Amino acid sequence: MERLGQEYARLCAAAGGAPQEPVLRRLREPGAARGRLDLAAQSLSLHTCSALGRLLPGDAPFAALALGDCGLSEEGVRLLLHGLCSNTTVKSLDLKGNNLRTVGAQALGKLLMQNKSIRSLTLEWNSLGMWEEGFSFFCQGLRENNFLQHLDLRNNQINHQGAGELAMALAQNSSLQELDLRWNNIGLLGGRALLNCLHSNKTLKRLELAGNNVPSDILKAVETCAYSPALSASEQALDHNQDREAILSEAQNQVNILSKEVLSLKNEKNKQFMDFVDTVDKQKEERARSEKVSAARVSQLQEALDEQYSIMNSLKAKLQMTEAALALSEQKVHSLGELLDAVKQEQNSVAECHFRELQQQKQEGADREGRLLHDLSAASEKNLLLRNRVDELERKCKVQQDQLFQVKQDLTNTTAELKLRAVEAEERLEMEKRRFKQSLEDMESLRVKEVDRMAQHVEASERSMHSRIQRLEAIRISLEEELSRVKAAALTERGQAEEELVKVRSQARLEEQRVEHLEEKLRLMTESRDEAQNCCLKQKEMVVEAQAKAKQLSLYADGLRRRLDELQQDLDSKENEKVTELNKVKVELQEKMGHLEAERTAQDGLREKIAALERQLKALSSNHREALLDKEGEISLLLEKLRMREAEISRMREEEAQRASFLQNAIMAYVQGSSLGTHGCRK
Repeated sequence: MERLGQEYARLCAAAGGAPQEPVLRRLREPGAARGRLDLAAQSLSLHTCSALGRLLPGDAPFAALALGDCGLSEEGVRLLLHGLCSNTTVKSLDLKGNNLRTVGAQALGKLLMQNKSIRSLTLEWNSLGMWEEGFSFFCQGLRENNFLQHLDLRNNQINHQGAGELAMALAQNSSLQELDLRWNNIGLLGGRALLNCLHSNKTLKRLELAGNNVPSDILKAVETCAYSPALSASEQALDHNQDREAILSEAQNQVNILSKEVLSLKNEKNKQFMDFVDTVDKQKEERARSEKVSAARVSQLQEALDEQYSIMNSLKAKLQMTEAALALSEQKVHSLGELLDAVKQEQNSVAECHFRELQQQKQEGADREGRLLHDLSAASEKNLLLRNRVDELERKCKVQQDQLFQVKQDLTNTTAELKLRAVEAEERLEMEKRRFKQSLEDMESLRVKEVDRMAQHVEASERSMHSRIQRLEAIRISLEEELSRVKAAALTERGQAEEELVKVRSQARLEEQRVEHLEEKLRLMTESRDEAQNCCLKQKEMVVEAQAKAKQLSLYADGLRRRLDELQQDLDSKENEKVTELNKVKVELQEKMGHLEAERTAQDGLREKIAALERQLKALSSNHREALLDKEGEISLLLEKLRMREAEISRMREEEAQRASFLQNAIMAYVQGSSLGTHGCRK
């Protein structure tokens, strides 16, 4: 086997991996040459699987391949089984404990379709039944295979659906003799499917179903069909009981009526739920629309407030400019007043000086009169110049007073315009507030009406649901009563069948006693025949008579044997008929019980669905109430913000009014003071 080891090492090197040392040792062992390659419990890599898949096609030098507990990957299993598809020498394949799944099941189905040499396949401790698609492909390969004789599928998690697929495959398979399905999860339905498939399968001799939750009567029937397939045809030919068919049809009609009622109830509930969702969506849309409208109105109010703020800012700027101009005019007036006071003082001082000089000149004499007159003329000219200057200053003061009066008039006009605009803004704000309040009231009334309508609708739907639930409960009670009647009828039928079985057994005992009596007579006849033969040896002259008697006795014994065989066959056939009848009765009773249990579970499921829908409806109503409360909170927050804005606007308006009144009082005080000053100057 050195050649196999070298070929394996070469293939691993070509695939880019190193050969595994345990595999090399097993390939070089003499056991491989004797026809068995045992790689069990060896962790095979992907390169090893690929190399073995290339070594296996054709005439491999071994007939048994053990790959149990090798931890094969999905790709490794595919490569190995692909190599076995064209193999013609391997008779036994062991793949237990490799956790084969979808890809492994598909590869096994392909192997069963193409390979013609494998007679025994062990797949214990895998997971083929977990994946329905892969197991269906595996069953298809088993259906087309005509060479496999032994199949081990223990602990493969096969359920009732997988058992149905396997039953369809066994119905067409013509080579499988032993099938081990122990420790799966086939159940009642899977056991019935396998029992039905045995009526058309003529080759299966051994079928193991222990540990599958299959009822004992089905197990016995399967064993009977598997070990004596000739009796399955007679079992298949038996007719079903008409009473049971009537009861089943009536139960099916009630189930159909119940399913229709449940379907209509479900449709109505879905319709009500969709209507409720539509109303909630409409309310959400209306709420969003109202929020958009309120947001637009708030933005308009905000724009109006911003415009009023800009107007107030411009008026403030104008007022500041006017105050600056007033301050400048006050400064000019103050400077002119100081200049006028200086001129008055200078005029008074000059007049006093002239008066003193005039007195001195009067005292000095007449000689200085000419010079005094000259000085007086000069003083008069100077006084005239001073008067002209004072007149000019008065004209300037009058111009300043006119300008001040014009500024005052502009200020009054601006104040009046500002008041008018503030009044208009207040009116617009009040109107918008009234409109917004009206829209909120309309929305609140609409919401209250919608909530009342939805509450009435929900109450009506709840009442209808309660009435339907009561009707369904009544139907369930009637079905339970029908089930109890069916069970009672089945029990009575079972008692009758047991009584008939007791009668048949008593008849069988009588037949057995008769057979024993006939056997005793046969024994006595044989003893007499032996004695006759001895006598024939002793007495040659009585040979002819003894032979004639022996022939007669042998003929009579043959007739008795044939009669005994016929009686035995009749007894066996009657016993088998009774057993099959009892099995069928048990199977039908279990089917009825299964159907009724399924109906009960369906009703429980419907009750759970109805409860879930009611809980969902309550959750939706609570969510709707919470959303309404949230919206009301948002509306109250918006109203609070609007009240704060209105309070701020009123406060600013009062501050502006106070500032305007202060400014007006200051201007009036200033104007009054300046007018009094001008009057005093004029005086």
